[in-house]
Amino acid sequence: MKVYFLGTGTSQGIPVIGSSHPVCKSNDPRDKRLRVSVWISWENHSFVIDCGPDFRQQMLVSECPKIDGILFTHEHSDHTAGLDDIRPFNFRQGNIPIYLHKRVLESLKRRFDYVFETVDKYPGAPSVEPIEVVNGQNFSIGDKIAIPINVMHGGLQVFGYRIDNFAYLTDVKTIEQSEIEKLKGLKVLVVNALREEPHHSHFNLEEALDFIKILQPEKAYLTHISHRMGFHEEVQKQLPENVFLAYDNLQITI
Repeated sequence: MKVYFLGTGTSQGIPVIGSSHPVCKSNDPRDKRLRVSVWISWENHSFVIDCGPDFRQQMLVSECPKIDGILFTHEHSDHTAGLDDIRPFNFRQGNIPIYLHKRVLESLKRRFDYVFETVDKYPGAPSVEPIEVVNGQNFSIGDKIAIPINVMHGGLQVFGYRIDNFAYLTDVKTIEQSEIEKLKGLKVLVVNALREEPHHSHFNLEEALDFIKILQPEKAYLTHISHRMGFHEEVQKQLPENVFLAYDNLQITI
């Protein structure tokens, strides 16, 4: 299974519009981060987790040829605002399956009402096939099983996903022990680490590293990174040998 990091930034991306912060002025391409998303592929299967406002650009850069489905973590704009840009895939493939909590589906129906229209729908609008994700109920994507992982983003429920020995968790602040048990024996864990300072709804760096120590995956990659984390090169030098700052267009094979 291949994992392509389409975006590794926080909700504003890096550089932040109008910011004079040194990281926003960095010439290191690893310090330029689009909104967070990954593309997972194996054999003839291709799935994306989240579809943010940079989705079109990410698809062009990654040269993703098709999407068999989109797994949504939650409804925040940096994870959903690119839904309209699935249209080229629609035109070639038909309806695109989307996997999501029923609350997230209701949010998308309000924000993208024309996508879900059933009467006189505009013929160029995107078309999706919603599939509800329920905690405790695994589901199939291609010939693999996806395990939803229930976490809390402050006061908001968010789904992470485990597929084989890979798990992707973003926008995590707290997680119950019963959900941690679903994450044992990972080869690769991807988890959010916003910055060094504490945050009300995201792991900071210390919390993410503590979480990694509990799970003990073979490798861990940090994502959903703010410019306040610091320069990629400098932060990476301070991390344990099996923990890495992810960056846009990084590709790994599991």
